[in-house]
Amino acid sequence: MPKAAYAAFALPLLIASPAFAQPAATPAQGATDAAASAPAEAAQPAASAATAMTPEQIMAFNQAVTDFTAGQTAQQGGDNATASAKYAAALPAIRKAVEAQPDNIDNVTFLANALYANAAAQGALGKMDQVIAMFAEAAPHFRKVVAAKPTDVVSRNIFVGVLTQLGNSKLSMKDKAGADPLYAEAVMLARKSVAEKPGDAAAKNLLLSALIGQSQTSADTKLRDEALSIGKAMLANGTIDAINKPSIEIMTGAKAAG
Repeated sequence: MPKAAYAAFALPLLIASPAFAQPAATPAQGATDAAASAPAEAAQPAASAATAMTPEQIMAFNQAVTDFTAGQTAQQGGDNATASAKYAAALPAIRKAVEAQPDNIDNVTFLANALYANAAAQGALGKMDQVIAMFAEAAPHFRKVVAAKPTDVVSRNIFVGVLTQLGNSKLSMKDKAGADPLYAEAVMLARKSVAEKPGDAAAKNLLLSALIGQSQTSADTKLRDEALSIGKAMLANGTIDAINKPSIEIMTGAKAAG
């Protein structure tokens, strides 16, 4: 059987920066009016008095937005060391915001994306232990985002990649029992993306990666057959990713296992 491989970060890394947080509305203004006037996509704290952030927390959150944006700019320019440092500086305040308001899905999305972006920067620096640590922390946040935003295909596909990488990490340590549910969840979500866009090669490669992994942890031979069927078709039409190609070549016998 092919060995699980760590995939390259081919998913989108340029993530829209959230809006700066604003102080909670005063009773005279009304919390409802303040919430209604906020942009729908803004990752800012709700105006509820029970969950309002302190001025210090708001200042820290706003600095985190600035640091995150700077990290994105550095990462797009290939400066992953600076990007990682900026993300590391931003993460504590974002974590605090999510702790204070766990149901604020915009802030949960922000945290998940910041962790993913930092993982990508760490991966580019060759720090795979940090990649796995970031992914492990990000997974429950992405799971919450995907459940809350079923039409958010970008978050869903990033989560598929995260789950597959976590499965690969466990499989590399021969923890098949730990890897299998991660692959299973990845396969389930990837199938949804492929069903929505059957011609999307990126989505098919995500599904293929998850199937290759689960075919090594599950006794269900249909998973291997499905991986082979998809892989052969993608080899034939040239849409298979470089990360999946060696595994499919090994599974088809076109290439000996190393």
